[in-house]
Amino acid sequence: MQGIDRDTFRRIFDDHWDEFKGCHSSYDTEYYEDVVQKMLRCGREEGGYCEYLCTKCGQDRRRIAFTCKSCFCLSCAKGYTDDFVVQVGQVMQPGLRYRHMVLTVAEQLRIHFYLNRQEGKLLSELMRSGYECLEDVVSTVVRQKVKIGAIVVVQTHGRSGHHNPHLHIIMTSGGINEKTGKWVDLGYFPYEVIHKKWQYHLLKMLKEVVPTDEMKSLINELYKKYPRGFVAHVTKGKVPEQCRGLAKYLAKYVASPPIAISRILSYPGNEVTYWYKDHQRKAKEVVTVDVLTFIGRMVQHILPKGFQRIRYYGLQATKTFKKWVKAIKEGLWRIGRIIKGVYEVVKCKSYRERYQGMSGRDPLVCRYCGCEMDLWRVWHPKYGTIYDEWEKIKAGKYERAVESKDTATGEGGYSLWPPAGGIQLPLFPM
Repeated sequence: MQGIDRDTFRRIFDDHWDEFKGCHSSYDTEYYEDVVQKMLRCGREEGGYCEYLCTKCGQDRRRIAFTCKSCFCLSCAKGYTDDFVVQVGQVMQPGLRYRHMVLTVAEQLRIHFYLNRQEGKLLSELMRSGYECLEDVVSTVVRQKVKIGAIVVVQTHGRSGHHNPHLHIIMTSGGINEKTGKWVDLGYFPYEVIHKKWQYHLLKMLKEVVPTDEMKSLINELYKKYPRGFVAHVTKGKVPEQCRGLAKYLAKYVASPPIAISRILSYPGNEVTYWYKDHQRKAKEVVTVDVLTFIGRMVQHILPKGFQRIRYYGLQATKTFKKWVKAIKEGLWRIGRIIKGVYEVVKCKSYRERYQGMSGRDPLVCRYCGCEMDLWRVWHPKYGTIYDEWEKIKAGKYERAVESKDTATGEGGYSLWPPAGGIQLPLFPM
């Protein structure tokens, strides 16, 4: 049995991806192939690279392979999570309080989302329904029509890896009454109201988007089977108020691949054993499945091309917030909430910064002379050489007239740089 390391996930796909496509034709498409191949080439030179060279001493050269930057890639999970934190953190509004909600889909309905997974329309409508549901709930509680703000993130996988679409929503604790132009704060929140409201909005949406007799019949059954509504979770504890804390809080739930490499226990070649924490039992469950089943549980969570899994509604939309920002500040001031300027700006980390953070060493500094290395070449498997510094030098990129003076005669003149013979580096003569 091969040891479990960071390449185990890739090794599983390397060994069995072609076999899986042969058994499941719906996944034998150019898009799925592209996503999987990017993951397999991630961090390898055959997937493209940037080459850096120390032009001062010529003794150090480094190739940095491209990464796929996909949430499907376990190696890129940390970078994907950091980018997620930046994206969400930058749209948080100063002075507002937020609540975290989780809206789930009944087990009987999940098959319809799975069958429509390649189009994305059903998931898009699911996200909009979640926002409309919570706006309806808040309006019901405060007894007036208000517009709230919401950051909606869709997640399709449960802890076991099965297809389980659900929504994570960060919503503002209150909203704007568009008729009066005043902010209405949300105090007490009767959580039981959400269950019935979510059931109504979700089934209403499905009835419109999937107008079949089968769906109508299923909807009638679900109303009878779940008279108290569908499951919705509301975070009991305090949600962090600072944007970085709030974004990280949400990221731990949604900005992650279907499985972590630490959860894969063994891969002997024909089956995979992994563990997950069961929601109901609150205990660790260990499962063993054949390798094709495991691959299927992973690739079914690849979202459609161009699908936006993070969406901003209501007051979280930039233009809408700008329209009502004055009324929001006045409303918060009236209830004694101090607006403390803007939230901290979260900067997106580069590869260089992440590498320094992990190793304590700058990857672009020469190991011999300590000077910063220069970009020398960029190569892509599809487009070939995109950038070549040596070709630019030969083409005369750096040639310029340099004034010179003869110290004996005092006569001036001009020469060209660099010399006609080119630059000579100790290790890499050109």
